[in-house]
Amino acid sequence: MKKRLLYLFAFIILAGAATIYFVLGPATAFDEKNKYFIIEEGKTDKASVIENLENNHIISNGLLFSLIASPLHVWDKLKAGKYEVKQNESLLNIARMLKNNHQAQINLVIIKVRTKEELAKLIAKNFSSDSIAVMNFLTSNDSLSPYHVDTSKAFTIIIPDTYTFYWNTSLRNIFNRLYTASNNFWSNNNRLEKAAALGFTKEQAYILSSIVEEETNIPEDKGPIASVYINRLKKDMRLQACPTIKFSMKDFSLPRIYEKYLNNPSPYNTYRNKGLPPGPICTPSPSTIDHVLTAPKTDYLFFVATSDFSGHSHFSSNFAEHNKYAKEYQHALDIEMAKKKVPNP
Repeated sequence: MKKRLLYLFAFIILAGAATIYFVLGPATAFDEKNKYFIIEEGKTDKASVIENLENNHIISNGLLFSLIASPLHVWDKLKAGKYEVKQNESLLNIARMLKNNHQAQINLVIIKVRTKEELAKLIAKNFSSDSIAVMNFLTSNDSLSPYHVDTSKAFTIIIPDTYTFYWNTSLRNIFNRLYTASNNFWSNNNRLEKAAALGFTKEQAYILSSIVEEETNIPEDKGPIASVYINRLKKDMRLQACPTIKFSMKDFSLPRIYEKYLNNPSPYNTYRNKGLPPGPICTPSPSTIDHVLTAPKTDYLFFVATSDFSGHSHFSSNFAEHNKYAKEYQHALDIEMAKKKVPNP
């Protein structure tokens, strides 16, 4: 009798230990540091979720997970979304995560975006809205009217940064957040006043900054380049900004701008049209915007890249001097491009 009681006691201890291990111990079925899975709308029922977890190798025992999740009423509270599970997570913690709707936070990292299509792909890659929905939003004046911009100026409400959302955050809420961040940016450091002192609205300052962003990666050259364009605008001269030609042709890899490109009828062609283009040609960095807003007062009307390809520019106040440096650069570029065409011996 005592032996039977001892065996029974041992069995109870082992069964209890096994239960605790399976409930509280590591239960994930993947080797990565963490893993994401998506529960879509209309697929929050018990069978669909367990199948989802098993197919994504989040868990290996659906029946055991069901035994843990059901008493917690997970299936009554579960919501669609994107969730993150860490390696060696317990079944109990996974069930609690789903019950409490602890969704993964997803970063929308905006650095430099040039086109609506590029932004649409970026958002669709990270969130539930597909690229078609994003494009429809960006090309609708009705969608953009709460932000006081039209489709050509949609990007002016975007300040490059990292923004955190949930996977199923609506497009409206994503753009509301971008708009709020933009307003906060312009409200700080007297940026609105600085733009006004230059004779610009914040949208115009943003558009000019987008051109400067595409002109150079050299911080100390951004202010002088901005001064060239500011001076040209004051004199009612065409900006003649090469990046606007690349944008109008949707070819950002052009190594040089040939004469034949300058007749492109696009409103973004600043060789044909006076004034700023109708919208930005990229999302400029906050630092570039600040370089534009604090551009030095100069008499520069021209600039051209230096012939050493260092990324720096020569600035001139008269065409004769500018032409000299331009010829030096074009000659150096001819040599460089010829080298790339000739195979090494």
